[in-house]
Amino acid sequence: MMRMTGSRLTLYLLMTPLLLTLGLLILFPHLDMIGISLREQISYGEYRFTTDHYMEFFTEPLYWRTFLRTAVMSIMATAITLVIAFPIAWYIAKLARGRSRSLMFLACLIPFWVSELVRTYGWMILLRETGVVSNVLQWLGWVDGPVELLYNDVTVMMGLVYSSMLFMVVPLITTLDGLDDSLVEAAYDLGGNSFHALKEVIIPYAMPGIVSGCIVVFMLTLGNYLTPTLLGGKDSLWFTDQIFTQFITRFNWEQGSAFGVLLLVLSSLIVWLGLKLSGQSFRDTMGK
Repeated sequence: MMRMTGSRLTLYLLMTPLLLTLGLLILFPHLDMIGISLREQISYGEYRFTTDHYMEFFTEPLYWRTFLRTAVMSIMATAITLVIAFPIAWYIAKLARGRSRSLMFLACLIPFWVSELVRTYGWMILLRETGVVSNVLQWLGWVDGPVELLYNDVTVMMGLVYSSMLFMVVPLITTLDGLDDSLVEAAYDLGGNSFHALKEVIIPYAMPGIVSGCIVVFMLTLGNYLTPTLLGGKDSLWFTDQIFTQFITRFNWEQGSAFGVLLLVLSSLIVWLGLKLSGQSFRDTMGK
């Protein structure tokens, strides 16, 4: 009896930091944000319940169009990241050996030793009118003058994929590393080709890693602020910029909170839909 009580006490003590983190930094702020989004100030210190801030979102085309644009581009960035990361993860997990494997993984990790702000400014230095790429193109004679490669959707997409690549590669490597090579060989022995082996063996086995990577990348991309703002400029039309504007520029915390709640609902719905379409459960995906 004493041993069981001691085990439970140990479990509670170990869980306390996690529960405090979830409660104080995630749960309570979100509950407070929901409360702020459902109120309207009628005088100093006096508020009334209202849903006008949510109605404002649906009646103003700029808001919901930016909302949809952010969702679509985040899904596209996640898909592109997966397509690029999968062969990299496969090579590191199954083909690379010894020191080369460690060096390749380190090469994926090194860019994340600096902050996202520094990495984004690095892209700006490369792609601006007086940047490295523009100067090289002029030196080669391929263009007649300076070329501005910033402030467009392609550059924003490139920055989003680059900034989230590691978060797709790591879960894929972890999952693919456990794949028994004999399963792939069996696919070839049964008359299949590379496409059949990929479709019938590799992708189904790697699905938990694919889903977990997509969830993380999608969440990071949807909530990204620096990359779309710096690489896309003031006309990037990213929803987090709308939230920033409401909170910081207009000091309209009620409207900004409503936008934040809507972004949370959107991300949760898309993640839920992705799990349903892939046939995965959140528990299995995180457990893998």
